[in-house]
Amino acid sequence: MNAPFRADVIDPFIEAHPHQILFLTASGAHLYGFPSKDSDYDLRGCHIAPVEQLISLAPPRETYEVLDRDAAVEVDLVTHDLGKYLKLLLNKNGYVLEQIFSPMIVSADERLEELRELSLRCLTRYHFHHFRSFAKNQWEALQEPGSATVKKLLYAYRPLLVGITLMREKTVESNIVTLNERFGLRFIDDLVEAKISGTERMPLGETALDEHRFHFEKLNDELTFSSESSGLPEEPAGREAIDDFLVRTRLATSRASLVD
Repeated sequence: MNAPFRADVIDPFIEAHPHQILFLTASGAHLYGFPSKDSDYDLRGCHIAPVEQLISLAPPRETYEVLDRDAAVEVDLVTHDLGKYLKLLLNKNGYVLEQIFSPMIVSADERLEELRELSLRCLTRYHFHHFRSFAKNQWEALQEPGSATVKKLLYAYRPLLVGITLMREKTVESNIVTLNERFGLRFIDDLVEAKISGTERMPLGETALDEHRFHFEKLNDELTFSSESSGLPEEPAGREAIDDFLVRTRLATSRASLVD
């Protein structure tokens, strides 16, 4: 585990998972680069349901979820079965891309590297819609009186920086601090510092919000321009390779369970 999490908190949740975990990575504030001392553990990933269960009369649910607010640190864990996960990937889901390429690995086997290689072939120009829509929804949530806070602003800005970088560099980077090394936006650094220091919920005045509106719209325009000049395909490549990965992984898991 190379995520900054307490093993004594995380391990029981991994051991209690009903299926084999292909990978589990950190999401949320830890992945995004602005965790505070009371940030919970957001864990996201992919599991492999056995073929024997999938073809039974009562197949398992595709999504496994646990939310434990009583643990020493609040844990929010969500995994999808491999079949569902790969469908989301091929459906140009930017959220799963960020999970796959998260450098904060909680648990994974060697197949994560192959999945990452396959995922690079799934990068499309269309992904800019995902990040633009995510940013827009976060920005709209800021408009209610008293709703504009440091934390919400970071959640609005971050997907724009992720999307622009994806369009320009064909890489998936989720950490806003690392992203801002490319952009050099002082106000981003100030927001991150305020978030980490614990003043994330401090309301911003209308004047400050107007200033951020200018920056937000400028970055939104930059994302659109970057998508138009990205050279990325409209559709994911390698569908056959991904299907092969799914079948091989399912069969290998099934054979292993029979041996055990």
